[in-house]
Amino acid sequence: MTVEGSNTTAITLRQPTKDDGFRLHQLVAECPPLDPNSIYCNLLQCSHFADTAVAAEKDGELVGFISGYRLPKQPETLFVWQVAVHEKGRGQGLAKRMLKEIVGRESCREVTHLETTITGDNAASWALFRSFARDLGAELSYHEHFERARHFGGQHDSEFLLRIGPFTKPM
Repeated sequence: MTVEGSNTTAITLRQPTKDDGFRLHQLVAECPPLDPNSIYCNLLQCSHFADTAVAAEKDGELVGFISGYRLPKQPETLFVWQVAVHEKGRGQGLAKRMLKEIVGRESCREVTHLETTITGDNAASWALFRSFARDLGAELSYHEHFERARHFGGQHDSEFLLRIGPFTKPM
């Protein structure tokens, strides 16, 4: 799928390949405050989880990426692991288009719910997922899931588990 960018250069959405792993690592590094993963983890995201991930390219450069997976015990739920949009891809609704690309795939035909975790101060992510839920006419709920002291040893802000659904496929 191709979407137009603000300067009319097309942004292409596609399923990632293992060749995107190192580029994903670089993209995340350029998108603070995202938590970096190892290059090996990024390679797995781009290969083992390619059916539930999307890469966004502009002029041959990776400007966006969403990684996710279907929950093993709840295959109707897509868990969004990480959303990265480089400043070159911002302001165009790219993140929401990438989400719609993933849930619209044949590999996600049974997906009726989406989950993710977000820190309380991540305004961009809260806005994205609230807008996504509105577009789908779906309920959104959340609760504290990973606690700063208990789960992160005080090294990371608490993460809220956000759940959207049920929903039908976006147009």
